[in-house]
Amino acid sequence: MTVDDANAGGGAEPAGPPTYPTPHHEVDHTAEPSDDPLAIRLEQLILGAERRYTPFQAARTAGVSMELASRFWRAMGFADIGQAKALTEADVLALRRLAGLVEAGLLSEPMAVQVARSTGQTTARLAEWQIDSFLEGLTEPPEPGMTRTEVTYPLVELLLPELEEFLIYVWRRQLAAATGRVLVQAADDEEMVDRRLAVGFADLVGFTRLTRRLEEEELGELVEAFETTCADLVAAHGGRLIKTLGDEVLYCADDAGTAAEIALRLIETLSHDETMPALRVGIAFGTVTTRMGDVFGTTVNLASRLTSIAPKDAVLVDGALAEELTRTGEAPASEAEAAEEATRAEKEGRQAAAYRFALQPMWQRPVRGLGVVEPWLLSRRPT
Repeated sequence: MTVDDANAGGGAEPAGPPTYPTPHHEVDHTAEPSDDPLAIRLEQLILGAERRYTPFQAARTAGVSMELASRFWRAMGFADIGQAKALTEADVLALRRLAGLVEAGLLSEPMAVQVARSTGQTTARLAEWQIDSFLEGLTEPPEPGMTRTEVTYPLVELLLPELEEFLIYVWRRQLAAATGRVLVQAADDEEMVDRRLAVGFADLVGFTRLTRRLEEEELGELVEAFETTCADLVAAHGGRLIKTLGDEVLYCADDAGTAAEIALRLIETLSHDETMPALRVGIAFGTVTTRMGDVFGTTVNLASRLTSIAPKDAVLVDGALAEELTRTGEAPASEAEAAEEATRAEKEGRQAAAYRFALQPMWQRPVRGLGVVEPWLLSRRPT
């Protein structure tokens, strides 16, 4: 998504940059301020400054070309505003910082745009969630005659610095964890992008039919409960939640055993919840391309296809993940081998290998775009 605005230079101000299609994560932080004095104060409280610059003035003050400024703004998800006076000192400082990283050679220009885009997409979703689920529930006027703005201002004034500090804290913890994972696993620069991971999809069965039966509020509560449960279980057992798609969750893990444990925990937990539909999970193991927090590639596609053919309340895995579980001693190659091992251990007076998982080969079948695959049914071995 590149932008071809005219560069800012000397002379008269241009009429304004052309209009472009709006990005899917648009955040309209540039609408004209309200005439309500309290609403204006609330906006200034959140933005931390008053609107005083047009886009051209902000770019010129930051010492950045209009073309580059527009690329950054678009990447962050900000709507095109022509030449409205809607930007603040913070907007100028942000431009100056990003451009400074490029000028210092710390980031290439495409990388700086990627930083802007990944930050914009993540925080846009966070802001929408906080407004929809957080502020809406806390700012209901307590008595007749009070406006929502009158209730919101003191609340935001108290919460804003605390939430800002909390956001920075969580980001630092996540950044430290992600850096550690990549540096431990990466043997060379190529592996920083292409890595071997276990990828899992968890999908609610019959969700489309469910949407026709449930009221919107009930459906929203079910989806929220599903996503929350999945997020908590994935995090607790050492995986990483990549994204949620309403009735589907995508997660990954650095090793096959972690991904398998998460999958079975999801099935076990949700099957005991009478409000939830049946769940099915597919896991594949292999090379994955990671970009901006998302994962791509054949391994991801295979995990998705396995999910679509998995039985209800069951986990299907591909041959590579089954092989990895066997190699690491977390599952026997077959039940016959496990029985033989147990017999030998008993004769030798030692403890038999403690396998966590059981694998059962399923029927071979063609999978669209991936050829013929032989999935394995994953289950937990009795202790």
